[in-house]
Amino acid sequence: VQLQASGGGLVQAGGSLRLSCAASGSISSGNILGWYRQAPGKQRELVAIISNLDSTHYIDSVKGRFTISRGSAENTVYLKMSSLKPEDTGVYYCYIYAGRTYWGQGTQVTVSS
Repeated sequence: VQLQASGGGLVQAGGSLRLSCAASGSISSGNILGWYRQAPGKQRELVAIISNLDSTHYIDSVKGRFTISRGSAENTVYLKMSSLKPEDTGVYYCYIYAGRTYWGQGTQVTVSS
């Protein structure tokens, strides 16, 4: 199973980005999907998850600005990020939990002030 994340980049504060992640390989459907991020010098933190019943959870710092959603294709997940702040800078990793956790390779998001 491989997860391919994309959509990162450099954006000014207040801007928007949309991250995408798609899984390939033999994996079941209806899994928990999510995004973590890791800022320089900090531990990886959970940003958002969407359950197999489509309930969502966000860390407080991104509530109202980020939206996680499933794609129409199985095991595809998006993270729409708006009103970006410099503190959102980091490497964003997608993951899928399907009995075990699979990680994407990470995509860099840089928000300039």
